[in-house]
Amino acid sequence: MVIAVNTRFLVKDQWEANGNFTYETFSRITRLHPEHTFIFIFDRPWENAFIFSPNVIPVATGPKAVNPAQWFIWYNIKIPGVLKRYEADVFVSPDGLGSLTTKIPQCLLVNNFAFSQSAFMNKSHLLFYRKFTPRFIKRSKVIVTLSEFVKAGIINQYKTEADKIKLVYSGVNKNFMPFAAEDRETVKAKYADDNEYFIYTGEIGSNKNLGNLLRAFSAFKKRQRSNMQLLIAGKPGWKYEEFKRRLRLFRFKDEVKLLESLPLPELVKVTAAAYAMIYPSSADAFGTQTLQAMKSGVPVITSPASAMSEICGDAALYADPQNFKDIAVKMMRLFKDENLRQALIEKAKVHADKYNWDLTANLLWDAIAKTMGP
Repeated sequence: MVIAVNTRFLVKDQWEANGNFTYETFSRITRLHPEHTFIFIFDRPWENAFIFSPNVIPVATGPKAVNPAQWFIWYNIKIPGVLKRYEADVFVSPDGLGSLTTKIPQCLLVNNFAFSQSAFMNKSHLLFYRKFTPRFIKRSKVIVTLSEFVKAGIINQYKTEADKIKLVYSGVNKNFMPFAAEDRETVKAKYADDNEYFIYTGEIGSNKNLGNLLRAFSAFKKRQRSNMQLLIAGKPGWKYEEFKRRLRLFRFKDEVKLLESLPLPELVKVTAAAYAMIYPSSADAFGTQTLQAMKSGVPVITSPASAMSEICGDAALYADPQNFKDIAVKMMRLFKDENLRQALIEKAKVHADKYNWDLTANLLWDAIAKTMGP
């Protein structure tokens, strides 16, 4: 079989969620299935590091697909041309966008409902998603999702048959692991003035409820009067500059460290050295950051909304993301109860081990095989 894969998110040193998912799964799938040929379709020159095995044929075809007009051209004109040239049997697209001009069976990964969140999206992007997502889903033979939460949303919003949707939980980067005590002290000295700290990792912007996180941290500091700091690490997101302006006016701004676009090795370190992770987002389709903390031996306080309770199970402490007082109460509870903290750490490490990339790759392969089947 000839399996064509949209690999436009495989870009050196740019590990977006779609790119990481594509890398981790297809680096395994291509090696496990040498009997098949894989056509990796890039929208720019490729890196040889992404050609995982001899049965991978890379193809670059422009234009770079970075805006709706270019998306339309790339998926509906360029992609079908490649599929026809290589006589592909199936097309796999891990970024939620499919082709409307090919009859080749498609396997589409839909991992979020960003297209329905008008407050958090560029207007032209929003219009594109609203117009074309229903058509992409209808055209695809198999839909892959990362959580029951997203699966239910697709069924309800697009009236999609449940048996068309396959659940494929994501894995967790193997670099996240517990740190020795002396390593934790080194990280605290570098990033938190030798103090313990809470951490948030992920997109930094208004759509991640970071305003309530600041208010909760303020309430915590007023009640506990500790040297605890707050680290916020990630890439700039929606209304990032607005968040920075708010932070400049924050009473405890000197005890909040904003770490923009940390390289992965440093993100691993600051996660593993944290006292606890606070992840108050109420609109996540999976919750990778919480699992990274769990793998690192760090307890988690998160939201029971969206997919978070599904992914974290009983290995996390939950707080209402819209109620900063509730978040603060859970922070104080964890701070004052070391037995609770240690119990969560032990439970979380076992829980997070269930999410591994070998299993994810096997489940994705099952979805691809179903797409190729009758």
